[in-house]
Amino acid sequence: MRILFAGIIARYPFGGVTWCSLMYLLGLRALGHEVFYIEDTGECVYDPVQNTRAIDPSYGTSYINASLEPFGLADRWSFVNYDGAYHGRSRDAVARYAADADLFINLSGGSWFWRDEYMRIPRRVFVDSDPAFTQLAIAKAEPWYVDFFQRFDRLFTFGANIGTAASPIPVGPFTWHKTWQPMTLDDWRTRAAPRDRFTTVMTWQIESFTDVGGNKDQEFVKFIELPARTPQRFELAINGPQKLLRQYGWDTVDAMNVSRTPWGYRDFIHSSKAEFGVAKQTYVANRSGWFSDRTECYLASGRPALVQDTGWTAHLPSGEGLLAFSTMEEAIAGIDRINGDYDRHAARAAEIAREYFDASIVLPKLLEVACG
Repeated sequence: MRILFAGIIARYPFGGVTWCSLMYLLGLRALGHEVFYIEDTGECVYDPVQNTRAIDPSYGTSYINASLEPFGLADRWSFVNYDGAYHGRSRDAVARYAADADLFINLSGGSWFWRDEYMRIPRRVFVDSDPAFTQLAIAKAEPWYVDFFQRFDRLFTFGANIGTAASPIPVGPFTWHKTWQPMTLDDWRTRAAPRDRFTTVMTWQIESFTDVGGNKDQEFVKFIELPARTPQRFELAINGPQKLLRQYGWDTVDAMNVSRTPWGYRDFIHSSKAEFGVAKQTYVANRSGWFSDRTECYLASGRPALVQDTGWTAHLPSGEGLLAFSTMEEAIAGIDRINGDYDRHAARAAEIAREYFDASIVLPKLLEVACG
């Protein structure tokens, strides 16, 4: 198939966001499909050098190219600036590609426009990486927002409980199909020796969806005293209150610097002993079943993960390699279990990544539903 894929690499030019789109592109290509990346959000890019939203998109466009070029995709992208100017491939080139495309995949709002060339693609799907937030926003949204989602043929979500009796989130007339972030496993294998640190990469509070849900800070404070309860050391790559967290015994580094490139983000994960991850309050309170693409990267790297339960335990194995917690006591017990037989948990982490998140497994299932 010929696939037009919309993502948010320049809008959020950091490693974790980049890998999300990149692994869709690489995974689809490995299955024999032709891919082209488009970014058309109508928003200015974030420029981390200037630490601001920038009218000039040159940082974002250079970042897209630097991320895609090593994989032979330097001529397979286009960025539409807020003013309508096309960078990378031209508008005519995008229109020609779309004219023969079979499928349009929109990840996380990689385009908020329904241009004629997108609408003419026979099959159109949206992949929701913010389950619960997205559905709550639709439930209270203006008509244009509801209409935006109605124009897709299929809707997918990383929230495995969305639309089921396990979660109270309203879905209205929409059907949300479960999917996971596809992992291109060869890009995550490593022989690097980990440091003795449980880590994660996190944002304390997000800018979007502020009117419909709670952020990670509301959950993290429940576990803020964890370093005092265990000899295990932790390191947070965080965009948040580093001084406060250090007072409670957390080692911190700046998340934006760690994630400045896809390779820096990957190196940080590879250097970690395991992940300790807390979820956003809305994911937890609504039992969304959300599972983090970041956690998948730890698992694919052979790094165990101890992450807060959002309801994902009904869909994925928990206990070896991947462990769930909801209370402080469960978090402490999980740390002890991983440290008690680290090699076994590391091996099982990699097995779970192969069994559940391999792009060669995830993407054919998505395509079957998308085109069915």
